[in-house]
Amino acid sequence: MVEAIWTNCYSSAQKILLVGEGDFSFSLYLATAFRSAFNIVATSLDSYDVLLKKYRKAQSNVEVLKKFGATILHEIDATRMKDEVFLRNHKFDRIVFNFPHVGFFGKEDNPALISLHQELLLGFFYNASQMLQPFGEIHVRHKTSTPFSDWNLTDLAERSSLTLFKSAPFKIEDYPGYNNKRGDGSRSDDPFPLGKCSTFFFINNIDYMQMKEASVGKPLKSDYHGNLIEFNGSSCRGSRTEGMRRVVDTQTERKEHHLILRALVHRYGRDTIAGI
Repeated sequence: MVEAIWTNCYSSAQKILLVGEGDFSFSLYLATAFRSAFNIVATSLDSYDVLLKKYRKAQSNVEVLKKFGATILHEIDATRMKDEVFLRNHKFDRIVFNFPHVGFFGKEDNPALISLHQELLLGFFYNASQMLQPFGEIHVRHKTSTPFSDWNLTDLAERSSLTLFKSAPFKIEDYPGYNNKRGDGSRSDDPFPLGKCSTFFFINNIDYMQMKEASVGKPLKSDYHGNLIEFNGSSCRGSRTEGMRRVVDTQTERKEHHLILRALVHRYGRDTIAGI
């Protein structure tokens, strides 16, 4: 059995979908680290011809990725991708969207432009949430200063039954070879200033609840708005119980939770589970 290769929070054993790639340098960073890219599907909104006009290294990056075994797809709309012919029958362990942006149509604090960004992310989260493997993750890299924080990523994700389970500061130097790009206009090949930014990690609500159950050792159920209710032992008292299944705190159930916890620790690491 071939041992998985890790780089940051990604593994060569994971099936990874990259959305909205610019010059495909992030995909190439992963492929170079893994020394293979058979687990990578990298997509761009641009057609291949447009890509070559925008980015001087796009052609060479794509060619190297193909040699590594990556699947490269162009003209993939993040807000409709679940219905794409190649993608609709695939599920992924990680779906990555680095610095989503609709383009430069005015000042970033313009409410109309912020609404366009939010529409993009709403469509992305809706599609991505239906393309995840069990316990799969969606990673979005995004600026954390205003007005970018006004996009309200967490609220947008919650509309697609996704939970933010952690975030971490993003440092581009941790991803050698990755070059962020403006992606639009006459300076499309130029980088944009990153400033303070983070990686936001989302997971489906049901998977999050199972992880939470495993970490606390007692069953949890969600209310009608996606918030967590903690039941007190066998009394099953939450703020709302109508229409929910009865939860019995039996010895068998405790053993099942223990087994889930062991599996999650093996998959995600003890520090991640403890921090949930």
